[in-house]
Amino acid sequence: MDATFCLISLGCAKNLVNSEQMLYLLDEAGFTLVPEAEGADLAIVNTCGFIDAAKSEAIDAILELAELKKEGKLGGLIVTGCLSERYRDSILEELPEIDAVLGVGSFKDIVGAANAVLEGRSASLFGDQNAPVDEIPRVISTGPSWAYLRIAEGCNNFCAFCAIPYIRGRYRSRSLENVLAEAKDLAAHGVKELIVIAQDITRYGTDIYGKRCLAQLCRELAKIEGVEWIRLHYLYPDQFDDELIDEIASNDKIVKYLDIPIQHINNGILKRMNRRGTGDEIRALFKTLRERIPGLVLRTSLIAGLPGEGEAEFEELCDFLREARIERVGVFPFSPEEGTPAAKMEHADSEEARRRADLLMELQAPIMDDFCRSFVGKTLRVLVTDYDEESRQWVGRCYADSPDIDGEVYFEGFAKEGEFSDVLITAAEDGVLYGEEA
Repeated sequence: MDATFCLISLGCAKNLVNSEQMLYLLDEAGFTLVPEAEGADLAIVNTCGFIDAAKSEAIDAILELAELKKEGKLGGLIVTGCLSERYRDSILEELPEIDAVLGVGSFKDIVGAANAVLEGRSASLFGDQNAPVDEIPRVISTGPSWAYLRIAEGCNNFCAFCAIPYIRGRYRSRSLENVLAEAKDLAAHGVKELIVIAQDITRYGTDIYGKRCLAQLCRELAKIEGVEWIRLHYLYPDQFDDELIDEIASNDKIVKYLDIPIQHINNGILKRMNRRGTGDEIRALFKTLRERIPGLVLRTSLIAGLPGEGEAEFEELCDFLREARIERVGVFPFSPEEGTPAAKMEHADSEEARRRADLLMELQAPIMDDFCRSFVGKTLRVLVTDYDEESRQWVGRCYADSPDIDGEVYFEGFAKEGEFSDVLITAAEDGVLYGEEA
């Protein structure tokens, strides 16, 4: 098939993996990827449908492509992913410009959908969202040195504010053999950092092996030649055990950076949101992790304006941030997602939720600035990811930086993209570190 396509991937890292799988399938079928939608035979938008902001971004992208199509500058338009799945019964009616729509259980069907559109036919494909994870090869799009390693799909937590279990289905682990085979292939192609991802990696293996297997997986990943960093995203606070903590502490390849979304600290709100555990248990976990894992960098996400959050509950969250001094924090205003229990609960209006989120970030900013400044005068191992022509400096990340959400390191010297460099940090500003090759 001699046809061109442009692919726009929106949303999270899990969605990017699906986009990379579609890239592989289309390439194998003879389609040619082009950087711009204008002039392409097909445009594919892999959407996020998690919160209102993500839905708006996806719809705006679709409408922009629809305009190109109307002007005769684009052939067909295919929409895939979470927005498609969430609104499978109405998306084609609401957005008739779309030629084909695929749900989260049908990424494997992208070639058939593309061929149908090129032949002037429409397609609406929604496979089982609870089926075992499709083992499809990928075209890695993140660069020569790092890649995401998805170990599970879906979620069983059913937090009251979250629509993911309804969109992505129940929790399904990939087999240990399949995960390790993919990791070995990534390492053979030069990937040095594996970012282990799922909606909840701490429950890995519980559905197929009857026990938590993340620690075992990490031990096996560390044996792979070429893998030098293993980064863990997202760990749920109620699923830590001594085996996992010991593995993180003792495994030199696991970077001492843990992304543990807690969302809030108030007991009443945690219970209403169907979060397991209490605020005191979260405090105790963070204390234990810091004691047993020297140099640990913690990252968490918080939601401001959740149902039940009054001034007292909000102040408790502020006090917690002041005390815990978490190095990396993301704060989001509550988004009442249709179909979730929290959407029906009384909550602060969107303006107030946004105001509280801004206040939390104002409180957190100097804590993160202090952390960055603590690196000045120290030498850090940096994974080189790019060269910035404007500043004529190399760009990379240290162990404390996860891609796209944390800072970067700019430095001068003789480095090589995709390799590690030791960098003496000389300055820190707005979350960015500056230095020179040591």
